[in-house]
Amino acid sequence: MHGHDLSPSTLAVGAGRPDRVPGGPLNAPITLASALVPGGASEYGRHGNPTWDSFETVLGALEGGRALAFASGIAATTALIDLVPLHAAVVAPRHAYYGTVAQLMERDRRGQIELRLVDIDNTQQVIQACQGAAMLWIESPTNPALEIADIETIARAATTAGAAVAVDNTFATPLRQRPLDLGADFVVHSASKLLSGHGDVILGAIVTDDDRAYAALEKRRTMLGAIPGALETFLAARGIRTLHVRLDRAEANARELHRRLSASDQISHSRYPGFGTIIAFEVVGGAVIAQKITEQSDIITYATSLGGVESTWERRRRHPGEPESVPEGLIRFSVGIEDVEDLWNDIQNVLASVS
Repeated sequence: MHGHDLSPSTLAVGAGRPDRVPGGPLNAPITLASALVPGGASEYGRHGNPTWDSFETVLGALEGGRALAFASGIAATTALIDLVPLHAAVVAPRHAYYGTVAQLMERDRRGQIELRLVDIDNTQQVIQACQGAAMLWIESPTNPALEIADIETIARAATTAGAAVAVDNTFATPLRQRPLDLGADFVVHSASKLLSGHGDVILGAIVTDDDRAYAALEKRRTMLGAIPGALETFLAARGIRTLHVRLDRAEANARELHRRLSASDQISHSRYPGFGTIIAFEVVGGAVIAQKITEQSDIITYATSLGGVESTWERRRRHPGEPESVPEGLIRFSVGIEDVEDLWNDIQNVLASVS
């Protein structure tokens, strides 16, 4: 499939399909095998699996690079951070997925790296922090504060300073931003979220357009054993086929619900970056009321996951690792593809029940 002249939605549907041969399958089959016949791309299941190829091909086409699938988003993150030289500096957002920040903080405590936390939307602060750094880690929008980084500007400055640039693109997806086109060296995904989209997969991925970096990451995946399962990559590839229609619907819902939440006198601060499916808002009553809201909804599920066809929400500070700068009453709301009026009625009913 020639990606240069096709739209992302067409690539999402068609890339990574098997060759069209008489009697052949339309979808890549699930290959359940630990050993493969010698002479091909792989002889052993830890080194490669034909089912991985479909997912990696379609994600690589969407992001504009070569993709590697990992057992989870944090496995992908670990493999990438492992490439940072010992004692080197890493610049990362103060507000970011706490699994990523926790890993960086642990390495900082051990003296393996020097961690420099920044407000990723403060462009000058980020540029200054990149001096002498080995890696700039970007989330945009951030989790859960939904801050937006000027990726192109800070990536250019980081590259000039000699730092590699990694962007967690989980919230935006390649349909809303392509970090490699903006100067990033690596794109990271928790493919458990919007890419697969149905809350039934744990999977991660890294995309790069640098062949040497790709080889190094592939080696880390094999050595660490952070490999995906065949079923997981099959489900994720299948999920990507509908990413564009799921994202369009959920994004339209999120935009409308943000508008209505912003007008509610029970909501003090509704955050929405203008794209994507995630809203973050604060509740006037604080942590206790926010917790009650998330636990008493009917349609919206109280859960920590996001990016699925179903709407979920949670109070983020219930997690011990969440930064203290995240407000106690902040709710992260992952908007799904349900009818928007049903979602709004659910929200209104819950707000009325706690008032």
